[in-house]
Amino acid sequence: MTHPAHRLREEVAYVAYHFHWAYTDILCLPHAERRAWVREIARINTSLTRGGAGSGAAR
Repeated sequence: MTHPAHRLREEVAYVAYHFHWAYTDILCLPHAERRAWVREIARINTSLTRGGAGSGAAR
């Protein structure tokens, strides 16, 4: 199964924006690992939104 190009761009942009990782570094990640980082960023963002800065989220 091929990963849609627009979804790949979204994932790369999301990780790059939040973690400031290089495009090529993100693109070289296996799909499952890249998706795991996307989920982790979303978890951190949700935690910060719900609990504020003192929620224990990694910085």
